[in-house]
Amino acid sequence: MSQWPIEQLLPHAGRMVWLDRVLAWDAEHITCERTVRRGGLEVTADGLPSWAGIELMAQAIAAWNGCQVLAAGGAIRPGFLLGTRAYRSNTDLFPVGALLRVEATRTFHDDDGMASFACRIVIGDAVQADARLTVFSPPDPGPFLDPRNSLDPTGPTHD
Repeated sequence: MSQWPIEQLLPHAGRMVWLDRVLAWDAEHITCERTVRRGGLEVTADGLPSWAGIELMAQAIAAWNGCQVLAAGGAIRPGFLLGTRAYRSNTDLFPVGALLRVEATRTFHDDDGMASFACRIVIGDAVQADARLTVFSPPDPGPFLDPRNSLDPTGPTHD
């Protein structure tokens, strides 16, 4: 199992990279880590609001995808978070200094790039948050990023 710096796995840069490292990954699962630090994006004096757990989970999935792509000799590309089901958190915030273990396990994947992951955030042995995220990682994300393209399946609208 190869390991890469987290910055090489994500299509993010600078302060937008919210994870510190990948601990382990395989064909179906990834475990990442992040220490909540003062000065981090969205971190208040007390900690990181629990709603930010969705972004941590999404970045873990992106890191999983990055591991798969780099291991196969491909290039990192953007993906899209489509939705979150049943995000539950046992806390209002992840405290400054907390070591978060962010886990994602693939539960569904199709050939077009649509996937679902069961995710959780753990501090010590206690699950602090969990959710199911739906993501989309098309082979060519260009058309989805080009503002000139209509994503409306019924076609472009005209005035």
